[in-house]
Amino acid sequence: MKPPPFDYLRADSIDEALAALHQHGGDARVLAGGQSLVPMLNMRLTRPSVLVDIMRVASLGEITTQRNELIVGAAVRQATLQQRPGLANEVPLLAAALPWVGHWQTRARGTICGSAAHADPSAEIPLCLTALGGTIRLRSRRKRRTVPAETFFAGTMLIDKDDDEMIEAVTFPMRRPNTGYAFAEVGRRHGDFAMVACAAMVDVAGIRLAVGGVADRPTARAFPLLEGSALDDALNEFAWALEARDDLHATARYRRDLVRQLGRQVIEAARS
Repeated sequence: MKPPPFDYLRADSIDEALAALHQHGGDARVLAGGQSLVPMLNMRLTRPSVLVDIMRVASLGEITTQRNELIVGAAVRQATLQQRPGLANEVPLLAAALPWVGHWQTRARGTICGSAAHADPSAEIPLCLTALGGTIRLRSRRKRRTVPAETFFAGTMLIDKDDDEMIEAVTFPMRRPNTGYAFAEVGRRHGDFAMVACAAMVDVAGIRLAVGGVADRPTARAFPLLEGSALDDALNEFAWALEARDDLHATARYRRDLVRQLGRQVIEAARS
């Protein structure tokens, strides 16, 4: 398979990248790691006239902290963040999820923001952003804006982003005191997209559980500190509310069972 013809622009600055997006609008695509975009080009699922490569923009490759948030630039590779010293203390949920993102070869090329932009409902990084209440920072020549993850992911590969905007960074809230975090997923093989993935946060105020791979986007729900049959009932209701469907990878019934079982597993792990 070969991609359709396109022009290639290697941007040396954010302004140059934004100018190209402003000029070409929906006919342009941002190229970072390319682990999602290039296969879509080869299958001709997308046909941009211009690819804007941002990987030479130094400021987009930075990881910084500010006001209890970890800020990850658009050119930060998944492997770079995974290897960050202290990540398990800063954002433990993200540290637990990153080894499940594809394989080490794809993490060496793929970017954190690229996964957010692709918005696969089974992907781990959008799930972590949703579970933690993270944000996506968008920028165009016209303005900057910040969108909460829960509204940014609008459906399967659908995001709240205008054609002339690019993702400049995503932010993950850092570890809160007296809070537990846990992540688990089930897939056909390690590195495949999850049939179901669950991420949990538990503190003295309650439980927050996010589920990926079932609905058309990662979905989070808050519960009080339930236990026993009350927790089982809440998980069962959540599993049905996600409206799972049969596909080539799993039946809807199996996915509901996984939500119940993995959900309880990660909640108990976070609680402990």
